[in-house]
Amino acid sequence: MRAAGWVGATLVAVLLGVALLGDDVSGYRYDAQDIPHALEGPSAAHLLGTDELGRDLLARTAEGARVSLLLALGSTLLALTLGVGYGGIAGYVGGRLDAWLMRGVDVGYSLPDILVIVLLTEVLQAGLTDVPDLYRRVLALGLALGLVGWVSVARLVRGLVLQAREEAWVEAARALGVRHRRLLLRHILPNVSGPILVTATFRIPAAILAESTVSFLGLGIQPPFSSWGVLASNGFAAMRSYPHLILFPSLAILVTLLAFHLLGDALREALDPRERGRA
Repeated sequence: MRAAGWVGATLVAVLLGVALLGDDVSGYRYDAQDIPHALEGPSAAHLLGTDELGRDLLARTAEGARVSLLLALGSTLLALTLGVGYGGIAGYVGGRLDAWLMRGVDVGYSLPDILVIVLLTEVLQAGLTDVPDLYRRVLALGLALGLVGWVSVARLVRGLVLQAREEAWVEAARALGVRHRRLLLRHILPNVSGPILVTATFRIPAAILAESTVSFLGLGIQPPFSSWGVLASNGFAAMRSYPHLILFPSLAILVTLLAFHLLGDALREALDPRERGRA
């Protein structure tokens, strides 16, 4: 793996560590208010400054990392599960079923992601009546992100399976009487897992960016939870007078996107046979 890949992997590890620690990285509770010290800039006491309620911005950014990354990882897992299953069946069966299934993918591609995420979040939130109110919107948003992200995974997997099923070893397995389900699950999908893993690495920053956008618009994560999109939205109105309020959450988003893209590029070069051939 090249140096850029190691940089990306290191940054991802640091981000995951911050997400695990949450507001413990600063020594302050992310929701602890200190009005006399509201809207202070970065200092020794508050490394990233404070917001309009005197809450430590480092603690809130770290807590935002926990929420944003948890949503991104959970929604990516859902997108992979749906996309691999859907695309795998379409590619393996082929023919008329493949054509009909991929029409559904084409419809998904034609819809605006952000609008669909917002609508799905509202619908799912209304339906998750058994989930406590505090967590209902977070879960609904995570499900919406996954339900939007699966189409790109399905298209990739379908193409990989279409290509793999024509290989000589697949024909040999069929001749030996290997059942279709076993052939797809135990042989074909593991054989194309490299590009799927790379796609998962790129899905994570895409989910973070989508969540941040929706939350920035006020339609995503709601108090008492904090995410990078929420922090950026809160800081936008006061960005001229107190630029630190939007600067640090925006930097967190930027660094995270860069880290996962560097790692994804390195994994693609290492795991994708087509990329290895070009190197």
